[in-house]
Amino acid sequence: MLTEYLPILVFLGLAIVLGLILIFAALIVAVRNPDAEKVSAYECGFNAFDDARMKFDVRFYLVSILFIIFDLEVAFLFPWAASFQYQGELGFWSMMVFLGVLTVGFIYEWKKGALEWE
Repeated sequence: MLTEYLPILVFLGLAIVLGLILIFAALIVAVRNPDAEKVSAYECGFNAFDDARMKFDVRFYLVSILFIIFDLEVAFLFPWAASFQYQGELGFWSMMVFLGVLTVGFIYEWKKGALEWE
């Protein structure tokens, strides 16, 4: 009975050993004194070690929300394209309406200046 659990125990043991090796390797190899360029504001625009309760621009939220919306809507295209040969006329035109709404929303956001970054 216990021999049935042996592969699970071996896998668990390997995962623990590999995890510990990676943690200790990171402790050994990690840079202790990063230079000023490394800790400077890069993509997010915030200083790396400021107060967590500081105020920041709402545009960060806007850009991330727009990315999520358009990314998820585009993700609906993949299953539709994979089953395109089985779609009828209704499936085709429903996706065209969906893409039309997506395009109108994109143009609206573009005209409102939500995609501009100063």
